[in-house]
Amino acid sequence: MNFEFATAGRILFGSGVLRQIGPLAAAMGHSALIVSGRNDEAMETLQRPLDPLKVVIFTVTGEPTVEVIQAGVVAAKKAGSDLVIGFGGGSAIDTGKAIAAMAANPGDLTDYLEVIGAGKTISQSPLPFIAIPTTAGTGAEVTRNAVIASPEHRVKVSLRSPLMLPRLALVDPELTLSLPPAVTAATGLDALTQLIEPFTCNAPNPLIDPLCDAGIRRAAGALMRACKEGSNLQAREEMALASLFGGLALANARLGAVHGIAGPLGGMFHAPHGAVCAALLPHVMATNIRVLRERAAESPALLRYDQVAQLLTGSPAARAEEGAAWIADLCKHLQIPPLAAYGIGRADFPELIEKSARASSMKGNPVPLGADEIGALLESAL
Repeated sequence: MNFEFATAGRILFGSGVLRQIGPLAAAMGHSALIVSGRNDEAMETLQRPLDPLKVVIFTVTGEPTVEVIQAGVVAAKKAGSDLVIGFGGGSAIDTGKAIAAMAANPGDLTDYLEVIGAGKTISQSPLPFIAIPTTAGTGAEVTRNAVIASPEHRVKVSLRSPLMLPRLALVDPELTLSLPPAVTAATGLDALTQLIEPFTCNAPNPLIDPLCDAGIRRAAGALMRACKEGSNLQAREEMALASLFGGLALANARLGAVHGIAGPLGGMFHAPHGAVCAALLPHVMATNIRVLRERAAESPALLRYDQVAQLLTGSPAARAEEGAAWIADLCKHLQIPPLAAYGIGRADFPELIEKSARASSMKGNPVPLGADEIGALLESAL
């Protein structure tokens, strides 16, 4: 039995822990580049304790692209930044992670990118990086990669290195209290996806299995409450913890067809990653379970899907199909938009299927899916 576990150098979790940021940041640097898409009271709450430091704000308005990262590196070097803070959702954190890495390594960003670049190894330690999530979904605060879009190539690719793990992950559930229901739903289902896929993948990790178990249970009980009662701090805490567990899981085990499709799809269309994962999850689960029963009835993944169903429904007798149905019902109640909402049509299926079949995440799916099976689940998610 071989496995690995790596995570952020330090994790601080709890309501109000943002107030500790001042001395923690001062111990890592004197000039901070804050990467964020936020301009609100929460940003002021972050900046006030950082007063002794020189601070420059680098604003992001969407998911990171090659051009955005390159501009951020220029901004960091111009400001003399020796510390980077990512404050926001997964996009802000991934952007900050990549800027911290490239500000300390020679050459161009594309030299280090998978698929579209040379895939060079990051050899120099990035600038110290602090990740502060303000959504509960991506778990990017404890992962070792940054997902970057290349509009020119119509793909999303990863900048990846163990050196990119944040020096500090500071997770304060109070920062998620202002999230609107639609964002809470999409990011929350992203968190569930990142708990279910590593748990049911073809190379599970015994060290993260208990985290997936606890995360799925917490998200199942809290996501609907967080969407309907945005100020419910207990529900927000449960979802923030589920998101953190999901990040730990995906960083140390494989994913599956949801991410195998969502990555290429996000590169081809302007579609938020969390929302795409939410739209795909019930259909991928149902497809995987059906194909496993048809082609690999003795697969341990089926038993794991049974466990997922039991965690989601609270019934110790639930079977795998009931878990997929529970997720489908949740998506319906949370009004998750279908894939067609992002301009995706049947004419796009051939290219999307081809790219998905080659995606690294697809290699972790518990059962190989053929082009017809991927096409059928896309049709059901449309």
